[in-house]
Order: sequence, then C-alpha cells, then structure tokens
Amino acid sequence: MKVSTRSALSALAVVFTLYLAVGGFVWNPWPERPIVSASAIGFYLVTTWLCIFWGPSSKPLSPWLTALALAAAVLVPNATWYAAGADALRAPYATAGLGEISALLTIMVVRGRVWQAWVGVVIILVSGSLWIGIPATLSLGAVGAIVWVGIAQLVTGLMARSARDTAELTELQRTSSEWLASQDGRRRERRVTVQRAIALAGPVLTRVIETGGSLSDEERAQARLAEGRLRDELRGRRLLDDGVRMQLEAMRRRGTDVTMLDEGGLDDVDERQLASIREELAATLEHAHSERVFIRTAQHEGIAVTVVGRSRSEDDPDGEEVVDLWHEIRRPSAESGSGASVGAGS
Repeated sequence: MKVSTRSALSALAVVFTLYLAVGGFVWNPWPERPIVSASAIGFYLVTTWLCIFWGPSSKPLSPWLTALALAAAVLVPNATWYAAGADALRAPYATAGLGEISALLTIMVVRGRVWQAWVGVVIILVSGSLWIGIPATLSLGAVGAIVWVGIAQLVTGLMARSARDTAELTELQRTSSEWLASQDGRRRERRVTVQRAIALAGPVLTRVIETGGSLSDEERAQARLAEGRLRDELRGRRLLDDGVRMQLEAMRRRGTDVTMLDEGGLDDVDERQLASIREELAATLEHAHSERVFIRTAQHEGIAVTVVGRSRSEDDPDGEEVVDLWHEIRRPSAESGSGASVGAGS
C-alpha cells in the first residue's frame, strides 16, 4: 500500500494540532467561561484542518483561508485568555492558544504564505503583551512561534530551490540528449554523403589516375556528369530522389548547366511532403530547356522551391541571358495551387 508524502505529512499535522488542542482542554483550575474556551479550540481545529487539506498543496493557500488563519491568530489566544479569567491568565490551558496558533502559522508557511505568517507572529506578540506582558508571552510560547515559522521558511525555501535546481538539471539533460541525438544524426548523414560521393567520384578519379589525366571526350563528359551528381548530393540532397536525379542527368546530357542549392528551407518538411515536392520538381525539370537552371529552396512560409532558367536569345547568342523559366513549388500545406511557370516551364 503506497502512501504519498502529502498524506503522511497531513496526517502528522492533524495529530500534532489535535495534541495541542487536547492540551487546551486540561482545565485546572476550571476556566470562568468554558464555552468560550471550547469554542476557541474548535475554531482553531477547523481553521487548521482547512489549511491542511483545502486545495492542491502545490499552490499557495487561498486568500480567504489566509484571512481565516489570521483571524484565528487574533481570536483564539485572546478568547482563551478571556475565557480563563484574570486569576488564571498564565495557566497552561490559557496560554495553549500561543502554541496552537504557532502550529497554524507554520502550516501557513508550508502552504506558501510566508509574510502573512510573520504578520500572525506579530499579532500573537501584541495580544500576549496586552494580557500577560512581553516576557511571559515570549517564555510561554511566542519564542516557539518565531522558531517554528523561521525554520519552516528556511526548509521550504531550501526545498523550493532544490526543486528549481532539479528542474534546471532535467532541462539541461534533455537539451544535452537532443544535441547528442542531432549530432549523431548529422554524423550518420555525413557518412552517407561521403559514401555516395565515393561511389560517384571514385570510378572517375580512378580512371584519371590510371590515364594520368589523358581522358577521352566521352570520359570527360562522364567526369562532368559525375561532378554534377556529386554537387547535387552535397548541396541539395533533400531535394533528390530517383526521379529528380534522372531528370538532372538528362538535362546535363543535353548541355544544361544545373545548379542546386538547399539552404535549409525544407528542414521542417516531412517525408510525405518532400515526396510531393520532388515529384513536382522532376516534372518541371522534364520540360525545362534553358541553358542554365538554378534550383533553390525558399525561406518562405508558402514557397518550398524556386526553379529559374536563363538562356541567351537565338537571335543574339552573345547577348545577355534572359529568364525563360520561373517556377515556384509551393509547400503542400499551402492553400494555393502548385505554382506559376513562365517560358519553357509552362
């Protein structure tokens, strides 16, 4: 059978406050106004137990309960002295209210009402000084109130600080774990990239070494294609699938200069959305006939990829290049359509 920490502490507090209340009923001699004395003890017990059990322990004591506890700090000691009568002001049951309210103020500190508890300490000091004087008040219970409230404040402060430190440590551990996981993912990604680069460039480099750089025209063409594939893998790997790679290969064989650059605009796009983007990119490249094509991810909330094609005019081969292809691939989550095309991409 499991018992929570709060349940155990609450039970201990109930037993202790009940013990103090029982001490208030040890009437020797008999008080002048026993009904007043019993009513004060009953009010103290009800107030104390409400402060123990009412509301979640993680939140401070509610304002109305705080006000009720301060009212008890005023009423209970004064009522017990009034009930005892002038001849028994220093009797144990007459000063029992000091100990009872000390316990209540300690509970207030634990429930997050620290300065209100110290106000309660001042209240019982003032009340005691009016009935039996300051020295007697201090010796018969007020010092205990000061000590209890002070220790409770110290302990709860240390516990709160420990909880904050634990939370900070947990957050640091979580951040560290995430960082290590990301670094591990990046290492795996780099290994895959290096392995693919070796697979793409290895045969060409081997042939260059074997021939001392004397390659045939076909071998040179294959070397340029391998270089392009390698640049694609390094600069835009998230845009690549078999369909996109096939279209890039076909464009380069037609003599098109293709530049691909992924600047992180697709970091928050999942694989399903990436598949849709790659499919549209492959379809766009299939109909592209520009001399130079630039493929770039977009740092835009609606646009995922921008494809731009530039060519020189057939009437002026030595003139400036003009844009003959412009296609924007929107993110799959965007409300608008698949993009706009101009020139060769239309």
